[in-house]
Amino acid sequence: MLRESCAHGRMSLSLGWKSSSLLCWLSTAALLSSGLEGAKAMKVTSMGLQAIQKAAGDSMILNCSYTPGPLDTGELDIEWSVVSPDSTQKDQMLLSYGSSTQYQHDDRPLSGGLSFAAGDPSKGDASLLIDQLSPAHSATYQCKVKKLPGVDMQKTSLVVMVKPSVPECWLQGEQLFGEDVSLHCQSAKGSTPLRYTWRRESMGPMPAAATQNSVTGELRLSNLSQSFAGTYLCEVNNAVGAQRCRINLKANKPPNRTGVIVGTLVGSLLLIFILLVFLVLLYWKLRNRLYNEKEFSNEIREDALPPDRRSVSVYSGRTSSGPPSVPYSEVYTDDASPFDEGSTRTPPSSSHDTPVKHTALKNDSKYGFAV
Repeated sequence: MLRESCAHGRMSLSLGWKSSSLLCWLSTAALLSSGLEGAKAMKVTSMGLQAIQKAAGDSMILNCSYTPGPLDTGELDIEWSVVSPDSTQKDQMLLSYGSSTQYQHDDRPLSGGLSFAAGDPSKGDASLLIDQLSPAHSATYQCKVKKLPGVDMQKTSLVVMVKPSVPECWLQGEQLFGEDVSLHCQSAKGSTPLRYTWRRESMGPMPAAATQNSVTGELRLSNLSQSFAGTYLCEVNNAVGAQRCRINLKANKPPNRTGVIVGTLVGSLLLIFILLVFLVLLYWKLRNRLYNEKEFSNEIREDALPPDRRSVSVYSGRTSSGPPSVPYSEVYTDDASPFDEGSTRTPPSSSHDTPVKHTALKNDSKYGFAV
């Protein structure tokens, strides 16, 4: 085609020989240049998605396949790195291959558990294997393959998420006819966003009056009736997993309120009666205690000993100018011989010959001495 174009230029009468030769050389140069561009192109392809979400604990292969061009004759160089979110910072090198040798960059926190998925990455497969995923592996990874003059690269975004834990289901409110109740569902672990969904497993479809919140995991049931009873299931899920819990809802008749009121009243009266009995017993006990203390004091005073001895002289007669004489008798204490009741004794010195009759003395508690 090039020859025909040049020959056609020579035969043209409107153009000179120099102009025809220049046009021929320009066309040849353009064709050669386009041929070289197509021959040297290194092509890297990714077999997976550009943005991947995986669960923590799983293994993951980031695909990176490459095809060198016919003019790519330089040394093969493969690099896996984490792209820095800050364009002013260097990328974090993880794994590389060159001169038929694999290099593990152990000084990097993410390099542990990383390796080439293929035994020999020089065969066109430079995919990266991550043995144990963790949330720290969430990043943008770059696969770069260079074989001069060809160079190409591919980026893949990886998001590692934690599966939701088994949720806890519980109920708030009384399971009685006419009452409002709420069913709750909550998962303690899991990467956000978490979505909660309630459904009825038995006794028919979900009640029309039921309302649920997919973010908080709450299901509200108003004006409870027997048709609401049954087993309800809550499912929590995110992009990498799901877990469930169940709860059984009952609808009971309310208790007899009249009986409850009567029972409460009877119980209150019984409590008041017991309290009054306790107060009466306490008063009676205190009263007896005071009485016993008073009696004990009187007994102590009665048991007091009489004076040791008291002498009394006996006189009789009346004077003309003074009051009548008072008869006195001599009293003896324990050291003297006591008188027997009804016995007679003549005083040692007396002007009268009439014998005197003595009676036994008694202790008078009123005056505190013998009379």
